[in-house]
Amino acid sequence: MEDISKKIYECGIVPVVKLEEAELAARLARTLMAGGIRCIEVTFRTKAARQAIENISRECPDMLVGAGTVLTKEQVDEAVNAGAKFIVTPGFNRKTAAYCLEKEVPIFPGCNNPAVIEEALEMGITDLKFFPAEQSGGLSMIKALSAPYSGVRFMPTGGINENNMNEYLANDKVLACGGTWMVKESLIKNRQFDEIEYLTRNAVKKMLGFELRHIGINCVDEKEAVQRAGVVAELFGLEVKPGNSSVFAGQAFEMMKKEGCGEHGHICMAVNRLDRAYAHFKQKGIAFDEESKKLDEKGKMKVINFKEPVGGFVLQMINK
Repeated sequence: MEDISKKIYECGIVPVVKLEEAELAARLARTLMAGGIRCIEVTFRTKAARQAIENISRECPDMLVGAGTVLTKEQVDEAVNAGAKFIVTPGFNRKTAAYCLEKEVPIFPGCNNPAVIEEALEMGITDLKFFPAEQSGGLSMIKALSAPYSGVRFMPTGGINENNMNEYLANDKVLACGGTWMVKESLIKNRQFDEIEYLTRNAVKKMLGFELRHIGINCVDEKEAVQRAGVVAELFGLEVKPGNSSVFAGQAFEMMKKEGCGEHGHICMAVNRLDRAYAHFKQKGIAFDEESKKLDEKGKMKVINFKEPVGGFVLQMINK
């Protein structure tokens, strides 16, 4: 369960798909992966669901596929036998939840109030679907529920879109967001896979939130760092801020007091969630300088450098 939850967290967005034609399943999965998402929830709301899951599992082994809108033990068996790696239910059904636990199948039951959360906790389930999210009070309700139930994480689904997903994902109690906006039934039916890939890429880009934070320029010593910072500050009306290892001119220019990483320096990009961005690039085969990784007091990654420099500058990522 922890491994599946970790993969879902790293993905951040779980497309919730209703498929009427199983033969489109693998193509849809490949489209989502091309857009940067490697997780999919196929809902058991059509007769094609079981075959769709089987097609994705067979043809797209790198895609984490789960079954949604599962209501019975029989559907659990169908989904798992077809290749589903996790189960999502719209509400909390004790019999279905117990059956999944018995079969050691990860389950994310729908919970949106204290009573059902406590039922889930009684069974040892702490990662829950929050459904319907917006209609149940949205992020405000998640924050309220997280106070007494601090060990619970939620996967909100229902009313989530590219305009509000980052509000949810910024909360530590949100595991990931489920959504349909990039996989609308009409898009799939009309074979608009280019549009689906476009919407997926935009969703991933917005979720990661890449932002140029500053450019670090290597200097030979502190004197040169101060001099260069002063020149830039004078040009653009910026404040000079001396530090232990560098001198900043505003927030965008960092003059290193000695030769640092990279031939010329580093380019620092800030992201919404560094661990999620790190996983995103790793899945794409991008290498990192693992020795550059730094952790905060809670053990979470706060900075890491890419392995390959660009134009003599090392690319660096930090949390916003």
